[in-house]
Amino acid sequence: MALGLKTSLIMMVVEKVKNAIREYGLIKKNERIVVGVSGGPDSVALLYALNNLKKELRLSLHIAHLDHLLRRGSGRDKEFVERLASRLKIPLTCAQINIRALAKKGSLEEIARNARLEFFFKVARRIKARKIALGHNLDDQAETVLMRILRGTGLYGLSGILPKRNIAGYEIIRPLIKVRRSEIQTFLEGKKIRPCLDASNRQEIYFRNKIRHRLLPLLERNYNKNIKALLSNLAEGAALDYDYLDRAAEQVYRRLGKKINLVRFLRLHPAMQRLLLRRVISRVKGNTRRITFRHIKEIEDMILNRPIGSVVNLPQGISVIKQKKNLLFHLAKSQ
Repeated sequence: MALGLKTSLIMMVVEKVKNAIREYGLIKKNERIVVGVSGGPDSVALLYALNNLKKELRLSLHIAHLDHLLRRGSGRDKEFVERLASRLKIPLTCAQINIRALAKKGSLEEIARNARLEFFFKVARRIKARKIALGHNLDDQAETVLMRILRGTGLYGLSGILPKRNIAGYEIIRPLIKVRRSEIQTFLEGKKIRPCLDASNRQEIYFRNKIRHRLLPLLERNYNKNIKALLSNLAEGAALDYDYLDRAAEQVYRRLGKKINLVRFLRLHPAMQRLLLRRVISRVKGNTRRITFRHIKEIEDMILNRPIGSVVNLPQGISVIKQKKNLLFHLAKSQ
């Protein structure tokens, strides 16, 4: 590839990152950013792109690397990230956690995700940063939306991976969300960087990998070559619509609270009723993971058709109780 073309492709990725930062309000000048770097292509490209913009945006970057000890040789990823940090002169914090030892109960993927976030929050707290940059890209977005469609989802699920999300007082930002995986590969090749590759990303026992290696190529080849961009656009539109409705639901929640008056609840539009139920569950438990459409329908059926005193038991120790005038949400103390 000619040098001029390489340079233009490299700058195209940096420009896309810069546009995403501006469009979604991801970063302001003079901010301190924790960058999650696994050593894989996406996180390495993210680090280089932000480092390229560091002077212009007057950024202070700090690399965070967590070894989950899930696969043999993961220590080599740490060594790669250490060399990367030294080359770019960016401070680095590394840690290890034995995810399998924690995964006696529950999803390995969810436990790994939570451990990773807790580690990033800890690093951010120590260096007094409020933002954590992660390397999700446009292909990840398309895969996520398609996975959720196939598993069953609502408007929130169609929102996919949000470019910016507040969790526990920290902002998770994704500056690569408009960059394709193929562009990331070209970007790294242009810079002569060989990132670490996780062999499990090729194993088709995982649902996401089946989507990535089988279904999306089939859809691109036989139905629409722009399917990834279309799914990404769908996610963006759904996210905007959901954000508007979610803000309206927050206003209703402030009026009704966790103990919902049934008469007032039944006067709401069905869409607002469902959003309110999810919001109350989230406030009681802290999240709505494992709460499905079936659970919401069961609560609705209890409200409309079951006698006073009826109970719907939800995952994670939540019980919803129908009283004479109110709907009460209860979290078991052991949870």
